[in-house]
Amino acid sequence: MCANYEPPAPKNFQAHLGSEEPRFNYTNGAYPGSRAVFITAGEENESVFSRWPGIFGPPPPWVPDRKSARFTDNARSETVDSRPSFKAAWKARRRCLIPAQARFEPKYESGRAERWRIARADGLPFCMAGIWEEGHHDSITVWSYSMLTINADTHPLMRYFHKPGEEKRCVVMAPPAHYRDLLCADARGARMLLRPWPADGFTAAPAPWSLQTVAKVQTVLACDSL
Repeated sequence: MCANYEPPAPKNFQAHLGSEEPRFNYTNGAYPGSRAVFITAGEENESVFSRWPGIFGPPPPWVPDRKSARFTDNARSETVDSRPSFKAAWKARRRCLIPAQARFEPKYESGRAERWRIARADGLPFCMAGIWEEGHHDSITVWSYSMLTINADTHPLMRYFHKPGEEKRCVVMAPPAHYRDLLCADARGARMLLRPWPADGFTAAPAPWSLQTVAKVQTVLACDSL
């Protein structure tokens, strides 16, 4: 599953994603529990995109021991309408776009997990399909979001990632021409857009962690958790 991605720089939102620049801080390396950005259709005008600060895949609010709870960063598209963590958002059409410059997946060709970076071949940002929720903590409104995933057992690129013997899954890359359709369509219409994306438009290359990168991301995540 995709649990790590790189949000785009603020300047790329207006130029490439149809949304104004975020006016809030967000992490430069998103992991479950960190704060980044998601995009929805406008509340008063669906022709306008709105961007929000959100927590990426936090544990469900009803779990008593949140430290040991499973995160909700990935929502299987096949069961999103029936799983307790996701069904309310799906039925209420709380769908969103998750902007990214790149995402990271583990590859096991060498027998050990190797971190790979997947990005558009032209270097532009892209959006992944997701769902979002609204909650309240100490009288403060908190938004969160999860990525929608689909089967990738036969995908030309994504079938080579994740552990051998496991089902291959990948996130849904939202086609720019259908951003609004994915956000505003009914459930049946939205499901028709949850399809594998062409592999030839993306590049993949090893991206091992460096000590400098680890320190930078950990610092940002620590600030976001305050």
